[in-house]
Amino acid sequence: MKTAVVNGPSSISVNDTPMPSIDAGEILIEMQACGICGSDLEKVFGHYGNQSMRLGHEPAGIILDVGSKVTGFQKGDRVFTHHHVPCYSCTLCTHGNETMCKKYSETNLSPCGLSEQYIVPSWNVSHGGVLKISNSTTFEEAAMIEPLACCVRAWSKCNYKEGDTAAVFGVGPTGMMHIMLAQAKHFSKIFCIDVNDFRLDFAKKFNVTDTINAVDTNRFEKISASTDGIGVDVAIVATSSMTALEDAIEMVRKGGTVIMFGVPSKGAELNLDMCKIYNKEITLKTSYAASDADTKEALDMIESGKIDTKRLITHRYTITESQKAFEHAKSGDGVMKIIITK
Repeated sequence: MKTAVVNGPSSISVNDTPMPSIDAGEILIEMQACGICGSDLEKVFGHYGNQSMRLGHEPAGIILDVGSKVTGFQKGDRVFTHHHVPCYSCTLCTHGNETMCKKYSETNLSPCGLSEQYIVPSWNVSHGGVLKISNSTTFEEAAMIEPLACCVRAWSKCNYKEGDTAAVFGVGPTGMMHIMLAQAKHFSKIFCIDVNDFRLDFAKKFNVTDTINAVDTNRFEKISASTDGIGVDVAIVATSSMTALEDAIEMVRKGGTVIMFGVPSKGAELNLDMCKIYNKEITLKTSYAASDADTKEALDMIESGKIDTKRLITHRYTITESQKAFEHAKSGDGVMKIIITK
């Protein structure tokens, strides 16, 4: 079978790997669709800050085989699989910090999600890491469950009310999901800030309040004028750019919330005037990954039609075209969401 792996800086190789065999509690999946995530791009082209260099954590597929001790699943089931599942019992989990759980980072798909076949470990199987998808849900839509779940988790950390205003910095695939969530939560105004004109034009299709190029010298004035000089209630930074984070702090209102959602490069630093944070009483929160509880909520949103993620898919590549796919995603050239197929 073919598996995509990081082969060095800016390089992916698609290797022939042995067909995996499963243990009693495991499930073997034939991948049908897997999205490319910003963290995947960081692993290939950047300086990823976490240990794992496995590619592909947005896979969905068909069960090929189940271990002898697996219950509730059978061959032929259409499923989404979560790559990490926490323990639910440690101090971090019981305080709502499941993605910080030690067990969470230890549970991985094998060899990875960007493989023609992969194994779901017994821990994930027995702890809610495999979700059946309906026949009406495509595998491409199911591949969007994990990134949407990450966005869902970010919003769970944020205080907001119906009618609030939001600014989304970085309107790539997850940035667009944040826009869709803000609309589902009945925000009155949503502003999009990015350096990529294609993405800004793409966002206009979603009837946002305004799209602003991040290099526009009047960007602060535009936000201020549209919010009666107050600033936005919520600012979500869905990019690794530290400049975007600085802008978010400037544009959020007093008492507002800034969510640091995008994955920063390892060693990224911010020259931050903490007096500004204090005097504006800004809440600055980070949001890392998603728990399987978040994925369940994301799946429900997709299957209920509340969030139409398939609108974001612009390109498809096969697994053998992984290098080309990743380079295209990195370029941002006329692309929103890329899906890898078997």
